[in-house]
Amino acid sequence: MPWAHAGYADADALAWFAHCEQVRADGSGHEFGIFDAASGTLVGGCGLNQFNTVNGFYNLGYWVRESWQRRGAASAAVQALSRFAFDELRLGRVEIVVAEDNAPSLAVAERAGALRECLARNRLKLNGRFANAFVLSLVPGAPNTIGGPLSPNTALT
Repeated sequence: MPWAHAGYADADALAWFAHCEQVRADGSGHEFGIFDAASGTLVGGCGLNQFNTVNGFYNLGYWVRESWQRRGAASAAVQALSRFAFDELRLGRVEIVVAEDNAPSLAVAERAGALRECLARNRLKLNGRFANAFVLSLVPGAPNTIGGPLSPNTALT
């Protein structure tokens, strides 16, 4: 993530929190932190964003700090967010867009039950360059619908 750098300061975090409050208030996004329930350690972040008002769906995104990867936090976040999207927001679809060369993120999405629909050309802009990306979806009631409890060590707030 380009924003995750050594110079990231308290002011950057405060600006992000203000942004999160604003998008939640206007309904254009729902951003959450991912924390280890036992220690309270910040593990990563996740959210529903890029709300498509015409068709009523969100993009679902997630990131997990390197030291916490491969412990189930991203999968738990996808589960929690998709349940929130379907049960609370009553959405009919959530999309996950993953850069073509991001195999770990693609694996998380598919492990969580997202269905790979296509490889979209120039779908993302990463570091100033266009990149192909897989578009995956979750829909309520489909065979790919997520279920089951969250990991006892993961909390979203």
